[in-house]
This record gives sequence, structure tokens and C-alpha cells, in this order.
Amino acid sequence: MTHIKLLQELDRTDLALAGGKGANLGALIRAGLPVPPGFCITTPAYRAFVERNKLDVELRPILDSTQMDDPVALEKASDSIRTCFRNGEMPPALAEEIRGAYRVIGDRHLFVAVRSSATAEDLPDLSFAGQQDTYLNILGEEALLEAVIRCWASLWTARAIGYRARNNISHEDVALAVVVQQMVQSEASGVLFTVNPLTGKRSETVIDATLGLGEALVSGQVEPDHYVVAGLGEKVLSKTLGAKALSIRGQAGGGTISLQQSAAERQALPDQEILALARLGQQAQAYFGSPQDMEWAWAEGKLYVVQSRPVTSLFPLPAGLKDEPFEVLFSFGVWQGMLAPYTPIGQDVFSILVVGIGRMFGMEVKAREQRALFCAAERLFVNLTGMLKNPLGRNVAGIFIPAVDPISARILSGLLKDPRLGSVTDFNLEDRLWFLRGIAPLIGNVLYNLLWPARGRARLEKQIQMALSEAQTGCDSAATLPELIETVEAMAKAMPKEMLPCLVGGIAAGQAPYQILLRQAGSLPNGAELLMEVARGLPHNVTTEMDLALWRTSQVIRADELAATHFSETEIEALAAEFHAGNLPATAQDAIRGFLAVYGMRGVGEIDLGRPRWRENPAGLFQALKSYLKIDPAASPEALFQRGAEKSGQAQTQLEQVFRQSGKKLPLPLLRMMLRRFRELGGLRETPKFFIVRLLGSFREALLAAGRKLVEAGRLAEAEDVFFLHLWELKALGQGEPRDWKALAAERRAIYARELRRKRIPRVMLSDGTAFYDAPSSADTANSLSGSPVSAGTVEGVVHVVLDPHGVQLTPGEILVCPATDPAWTPLFLAAGGLVMEVGGMMTHGSVVAREYGIPAVVGVSQVTTRLQTGQRVRVDGSSGVVTIVE
Repeated sequence: MTHIKLLQELDRTDLALAGGKGANLGALIRAGLPVPPGFCITTPAYRAFVERNKLDVELRPILDSTQMDDPVALEKASDSIRTCFRNGEMPPALAEEIRGAYRVIGDRHLFVAVRSSATAEDLPDLSFAGQQDTYLNILGEEALLEAVIRCWASLWTARAIGYRARNNISHEDVALAVVVQQMVQSEASGVLFTVNPLTGKRSETVIDATLGLGEALVSGQVEPDHYVVAGLGEKVLSKTLGAKALSIRGQAGGGTISLQQSAAERQALPDQEILALARLGQQAQAYFGSPQDMEWAWAEGKLYVVQSRPVTSLFPLPAGLKDEPFEVLFSFGVWQGMLAPYTPIGQDVFSILVVGIGRMFGMEVKAREQRALFCAAERLFVNLTGMLKNPLGRNVAGIFIPAVDPISARILSGLLKDPRLGSVTDFNLEDRLWFLRGIAPLIGNVLYNLLWPARGRARLEKQIQMALSEAQTGCDSAATLPELIETVEAMAKAMPKEMLPCLVGGIAAGQAPYQILLRQAGSLPNGAELLMEVARGLPHNVTTEMDLALWRTSQVIRADELAATHFSETEIEALAAEFHAGNLPATAQDAIRGFLAVYGMRGVGEIDLGRPRWRENPAGLFQALKSYLKIDPAASPEALFQRGAEKSGQAQTQLEQVFRQSGKKLPLPLLRMMLRRFRELGGLRETPKFFIVRLLGSFREALLAAGRKLVEAGRLAEAEDVFFLHLWELKALGQGEPRDWKALAAERRAIYARELRRKRIPRVMLSDGTAFYDAPSSADTANSLSGSPVSAGTVEGVVHVVLDPHGVQLTPGEILVCPATDPAWTPLFLAAGGLVMEVGGMMTHGSVVAREYGIPAVVGVSQVTTRLQTGQRVRVDGSSGVVTIVE
């Protein structure tokens, strides 16, 4: 048969021929699972039907004229396209093939289920489930042919068209196969997940079951039974019986009928069958190598599998992470305010830094074997297990995590009660000695900075400049790519011991007084709010200094009429191209070149070595400059900074009065000393990251130069491909190892692009697969969202949801709503009236800068980028942590 394949002839490699459903059913048969007999009408049959009826000619103008984000337009386009299909004629030879296959699996009186199977259906990272149609209890050859055409037409439902458009899947690249199977007249049916889809827990199988055919369940028409099974079908952990008030049954003459029933007390599937079904699910998962979402049926005492697809909603576990031992992972992205995926080389740099940190405490481990940092979905997670099992570690986590992300802190607080963490054990003598040896330089730096803050800052800057100079010299002297990789690895391993004590010592010396005062002032009237005001206008903050430098750059351009006019009238991309060509007005060219000489290594997601920098693509910078040129100089960063410093002084005076009136046993001289030290050293909060970004800037420049040579030699397609290879792969490439490096880089780019589409990233993840995205909160109402207050004040304004700052311009006074921020977002803050973020804490970047500028800010607001819409009007209360929807 030209266009027909029996299911047993298919395997999962036949996706293009049989679609996701058909290929998986063939694989299930090969895996030994009970699948009803049937056949697949392959995708060439769909294309033959389209070609015979010239449907591609009819479809193209309909699709080209449809607004893909307009539901009404999508429905209209879908109706038009599906009418074209229904009016089409089945090619006679194809019709005869289908009739022949129907007779092979039974006779002309056989009831069958006819299901669509799209080539873009149920892919590993996208779920197309339910977008195409299924027709049950079809009887007879003519009814079968009609059902096949209707299945083909269902490739063009409004939902399917819109989903493909949103996920950048070409309409021309998809086709539809049709699966025809012997009908199972189910006594019970439903769905099974080989993992718990709600929590992500891999050791639980979850089954939903109803009476009759499964269509009522998958279409959401019935409340099913819900069973949870442990492990490999070992025991039923829980059963919840649903109402099952509706059942769908096959009719004797074909088609189905819906029946109302009273079945709340009746268990749809017996216990022994629940366990047997769970074992079938585990068998399928073992064969496919990934968690499965299965549809099943039970009739005459026998279980059948009628469909299986990957569970696409799960956040993947890191490679090499097992159920046992129990481990707790914390999102590095939440910590850094960068939730996007990391490039392979960006992941490697942090793995090597972990090796260097381990050496400080007497631990020798290889970068690819360390277990302090894991990668999942191309994102980094820090292993907190050891810290949470130690009393000192718990105390450190209790201070650090709430300052970074209060929601994560609440999640971890709940996990401390989990018996799988085991008993809390203290360090043994040897561990204590190594710990003291590793931490002694840090303590020394903290004390030095507290005693002599000005000298401490100068010493820190000198150490930073020496380290950067050493890195640049090392990169410049590397003659080959393997030598360059060895230089990068050696420096990344050495930097923790050389720089961590002085960098963290600077932060700790500034933040320790603030954290002590925060605990003391938290219970006092307006104490926490006054302390936030004290944090305004902090000197020595490199991010603030960068923004001031950018403002001064804009004022140089403003003062030159020719340059200012050119900037206001020219598009961003054109300005960037002119800058790279050296063709901007001379005043602007020189001013921007000077800014980039100091800050050109910065950029969105800059903590990842693989992300572009401003000096490579300054388009986002030009957008900020255009915005700055429209701002009244009275609202400049310089003016805001000065006013912030003045308000800080007033807040310090008020805070002293509050402490005096409270009767707290904190001597006034000590209070004043802590406030002074915070003002003198608190701005160093951003210094370590700026150092790392400058260090990465040197590495990136050298790697790009090597990448350009590899492109010239024909080994890579683009210079930036070096960032999509691991360090050990680059070393092998440089040594001449024969391999299709272009294809490997292209594959990694595709993975990265896919991961950019991932909407939600867990804050905390457990080794059993449980993922925590948010902590429970009862404070939200229909018109208000709650989070953590991090910058005092109240403001009302229009929401502007921003997922990527590149090319975005805020209207002054708009409320910036975003997932998280890093320093490259800072230019947007000047125009923002308020800030609302999904992640963050008191000491994360966005919070620090918001306080600097006096912008009311609330962070840790769950899914705020989807719960608020651009154009809504809200009130942001940065003192109480409440965002109220006004209209």
C-alpha cells in the first residue's frame, strides 16, 4: 500500500510519515504494550489530497490576510479553510487503499476510532494535544472516508493555526496523518501520567479515570476519579472518587451518545487494574526514555493503550541527578535576576568557578563532576543540600535567601521539615579547620573595610585592576585556541581564591550593618521604611555611576544641535550601523565611544559569557539615549541621586529619633557608626558582578577573535558559534578533531532558542522532580497582588510589561513590570514611575537601583507579567508590598 502503514510497521522514528500519534503507537507495540490493531494513513496521503484539490492555492491568501493574534480572525480563517477541505474530493486510488486497509484489520462492520496525527504534534518541547479532531465509533467505509477528510481539515482549527503562529512553526511544514484503530467499547477509560504533573514528582504515577469512553474526560466534561500510585506500580497512595456524572458510549449504528448517570460512589477502575495500568505506564516510559502522558481504555477485563506522548509541561531534571540521595536545588537565575537560559560556555565558566571555590576549602573536584551546580533546561541551579543539613549553613541561608528572594525563602523554610533532609549535623574537626582556613581571609577583609572603609575601597579597586590586567595579558598571549581555553580555565579556577575574599568582604562589610539594623528597625514605627530611605543615593555604586555616565553622554549629544536632531530622527538600527561604521555626528560618535570604552562589556544577561555586549550591539543603548534626550534635566539621574542622598540624610535623623523613643538597647554612637558604614560601603553591592562582567568581557573578546578565524577556516558558520560549544569541545576543535562542528553549534542554538520560549522557571527544585514555582499566598485578591516591599513610596501609573529590555522605551511615569532585572535594564529605570518584578528581594539589583532612584518597588509578585497587562492602571505601594489594579 502506497499511503498506508499498519501500526506494527511504524516506530517513533516515523514522525514525518505517521505523525506523533501514529509513530508512538507503533513504538508502543514494539515495546510490548497492548495497543488495539489499526493502520495509519500517512502524510503523503494528506499532501495528495491537498494537491488534487489545489488547496495550497486556496489556503495561502486566507493565511496571509489573517491577523494571527485576533481570535475572531482565526475562527473566520479556520471556517474558510475547513470548508475547502470538506468540499474536496478524495483521490480514487487513495480511497480504495483506505477501504482495503479497513478490511485488513476487520470487516466492513468493524467499529473504528479515527484520530488525527500531526507531524508537529506532541513534540518533546511542545504540546499540540487536543488541537485536532477525533471521531469515535465510526462504522462503514463511506463513514470512514468522511471522517478521514474531517480529520485532515482539523489541522486548521483556529487553535491549531494560532498555536503554530505563536511558536514560529511554519504552516507549510506541517501535515496530518490519520490513525484508524479498532474501537474499544470501554467500561472505563482515562489518562495516565508517569509522573505527578502537578508537583513534578517522578516517583508517582497519576491516573484519572471515568466510565465509558475517554472523550468525556479529555474534553473536560466530567469530574473523574483520581488515583496516585507509588513507584513502579507498588501501591495505591490515594484515591479520590469523582462524580462521573456523564459517560459517553458507542451506539449500535455508529457514533456516540452522552448519558447522564449517578456514579459518584462507584470506582471506575479496580485496584488491581490501577496497579497494572501504572506498570504499563512505567513500561512505556522506560521504552521512550521520558515521562509519558497516556490515554488508556479498559474493556472485558483487559487494558489497552490508545495513545502515548511525552509530558511537555515538566521542568526537566539535571542530568545525573537521582532520586537518592535527596537534594535541594535553588535557581541561580532568581539570584542573579536573569531567568533566560545560559549558553554552554556560560555554564562551563560557573562550573569552573565552583572548582576554584572548592579549592579554598580543601576540596579537589573536576568541573564536569562537581555537584554544587547543576544545569537543567540550560539554566543553572545551586545545590543547597549540604548547607541545609548544617546548623551554620541554615543560619547563612536564613540571612542570604530572604534578601535575594523572599518567596524562595518561604519554600525552603517549609522544606526544612522534610525528613529526607535527615538530621542536622555539625562540621567535624577537619571540616571546621578547612572552613576556617577558607573563610579567614574573608573575615579579615570585612574587619579591614569596617575599620578603614576608604582604604578598603581603594584596596579593592587596586586588586580588581590587577586581576583584570592579568586576565587581559593571559588572553593576549594565547597563541592558539587550546591555549586560550586553558588560560580561561586556569583564571576561572584561580579567581575565587584570589578575589572572593576581597569582593565578598566588601559586600559583607556594607550589608552587615544594614541587615542588623533591618532586624532592629523592623518592629519600630516606620522603621523598615526609613531604612529603605537611608539606602537612597548610595555612593560608590558602579551601576549608578554607569547610569550617570550614560546621562552625561546624552547631554553631550543634546548640546550639539546636529547630533540631537540626527538622534531624534533616525531609527535605532540605523544609528547602531552608523556608529559601527564611524559615521555618526562627531560629537555623538566620540561620546558614545568613550562610554563604551568603560561600559561596553555590559549587556542584557551579561553574567552569561555567551550573551552579546553593548559594544557588539549598542541598539539597546541607543534606545536609552533617545529616551534620555526627551527627559527634563530636572529629572536627570544626577538630580535624582542628589535628592536621594538628601532624603537619606533626613531618614537617618528620623531613624535616630525612632530608636531613641523605642527604648531599644542600641547605643546611639553604635547606630550612627552602622549607618555611616552602610553609606560608605553599601554601594559595593554591585562591584563583584561588575568585576565578573569585565573579566568575562576579556574572555569574550578573545573567543570572538578565535571564532572569526574558525569561520575563515570553514570550521564554524558564525564567530558566535564558539559560545554554543563547551570548553572541552573548543579545545578539541582547536586541536583539529574531525567533527561536524557547524551542525553541533546549530543544534545547540536550536536548543537555546527553544528554551527561550519556556515560560516558567522553578525557584526551587528537588531531586525527586518536585518543582516549586511559588510559595502559597492568601494575600492576593481580585484587584490586588502581593509581594515584598523593597523601595518605599506609593505611585499610580500605567503598566508596561517588558520581557526583554532590548529596544524598549518607557513613557515617563509608566510602571515597569518584568520578570527580573540585571544592570542592563537600569537605563529604563529613569523613566519608570514604579517597578514590579516576579522575582527578587531586598538586595537584588532591581531593588537596589529602585531605592537609589526613589522608585516605589514591589518584588516577588507571582506571575505578574501575565496577570497584569500593558495599559492597565495600577497603584504600587512599595511600603506594604501591594499592587492594586485601579482600572
